[in-house]
Parts: sequence; structure tokens; C-alpha cells
Amino acid sequence: MNYTTLISASELASHMNDSGWAIFDCRHDLLNPTAGSDAFATGHIQNAQFADIDTALSGAKAPAGPAFTGRHPLPERHALIATLRSWGINDDTQVVAYDGQGGMFAARLWWLLRWIGHDRVAVLDGGLAAWQAQGLPLVTPVAPRPAGNIAERASLTRTVSVQEVVANLDKQELQVLDARAPDRFRGENETIDPVGGHIPGARNRFFKDNLQPDGRFKSAKELEQEFSGLVTKPEATILQCGSGVTACHNLLAMEVAGLPGAALYPGSWSEWCADPARPVATGVV
Repeated sequence: MNYTTLISASELASHMNDSGWAIFDCRHDLLNPTAGSDAFATGHIQNAQFADIDTALSGAKAPAGPAFTGRHPLPERHALIATLRSWGINDDTQVVAYDGQGGMFAARLWWLLRWIGHDRVAVLDGGLAAWQAQGLPLVTPVAPRPAGNIAERASLTRTVSVQEVVANLDKQELQVLDARAPDRFRGENETIDPVGGHIPGARNRFFKDNLQPDGRFKSAKELEQEFSGLVTKPEATILQCGSGVTACHNLLAMEVAGLPGAALYPGSWSEWCADPARPVATGVV
């Protein structure tokens, strides 16, 4: 069986010793860059490797100013392939990503693998909390893996550029959905977003709204109902956030809901607000 969206803790535990599986710890903190690696060193799921959001799962940042492409630009495809091979991923490897934030960061690895055409990738539903809730252990040793041979194939997802988002301001053919917390969307959190607000016409779908109180994803039916109230056509939807990371959580939720086809705006708000010529909206939509 291939897992392409979510996997439960018990299902993952049953495959812990499968050589064709690769597990990645994607824990991160936007305000503390070393928090994820520090947590990984303290304890992680057996056989997991650490996937750093700022380096391995992002590309080099452009200089500040109108040409800035965001806090977490996409890595170059050849660099991503090299990283995935160094982690021991093959064309037939089942990848599982997890974090400690309900999939907030693990979904980035899920999306990147789909971006280069690899569909056997899932996010641990409920993350590390779900794993520990079942009494499953954490370990500290890192198990080495031989190099992999994954190759790029046809992409399973789409992106849009900042130019396309700008063009849509007049056309209004595409719905923009922002995954940031409501206070950031309204322009009220200067700690993370020095320039606050959102793209004019965007709507807010906080990524945590995809989750149940225990941190696991809502049912496919419930997600379908909620997203259908926000977007008319998935294929006419642009998903964004602060820097193209948590927007992947909404993309994953829409995939679970049976609403595939939305595009990611990788630069997201951090790219958009870098150019003062681009308009900014604030407050409640």
C-alpha cells in the first residue's frame, strides 16, 4: 500500500524496520532556527533523519528589496534531488514526514517531493504527539542509510509566480487563500511580519483549522465541506502563507478532502511585501 497524504502512528510503527521506508523529522521554529535540530538531538522517531526547513528544504535567499523571493524560496530542483539522494531516497521509497506542530512543517517536505514527481510521501497524522500518545519510543541515535537514486519525474503539483499573482489583482480569476494565523493576516503581528496585512482579495484559512483538537486532521468530508465554502474551483485557487511553508498544509488538507489542483505561491507574503509597489490590505475580509 502506498501512502500519499496521511499515515497514522500505528501504521508507521508497523513499518519501522522496512528498508524501503524513510522517515524525516521536520520540526522547526520560525523564531528559533536551531529549535528543530536541538529537539531532534534530544529524541526522535527511530530511523528518522532531520530535514532542516531553512537549508535542506529551502533555497538561497535573494538580497532584501523588491527582488526578494521570500524567506523560504524553493530549492533548485537539482539541489533538492541531490539532498534526497543523500538521504537514501529511491524512486520506490515510501517517505514519511513529521513534526511537532500538526504537520505545519512536515507538509513542506510532502509538497516538495510531489513537486519533483514522487507520490509515495505522507505526513504523520498528529505528528510526534500522536506517536508518543501511543507510548511509542523516541531514540537519539541516527541510523545511516546508503545513498539513494531518486530521479525527477513529472510534477504532481503547480506553482504560480509573483507576476501571476499581481496580474490576478485586476483579473480576479483566481482565489488566493492565506494559511497564516488571523492576526498575521489582519496585519497585527509585527514580530513575524514587519509589514503586516495580506494580498488584496485574499481570504484566510488558518492551517490549524484543518486539525482536530488532538492535532490530527479532520475527516475528508469535514475538510471538503469547509474548503468548498472558501474556494469555487481548486484548480483556480492559489495557496500562500508567510513564506510558502504552511500553505502546503492547506494543500495537503485539500488533497485529503478530494480537492486537488490548487497552486502554491512559493514566495508568499514575505516576497509580496518586499516590494512597496505591491498593494497591501489589512483588517478583516
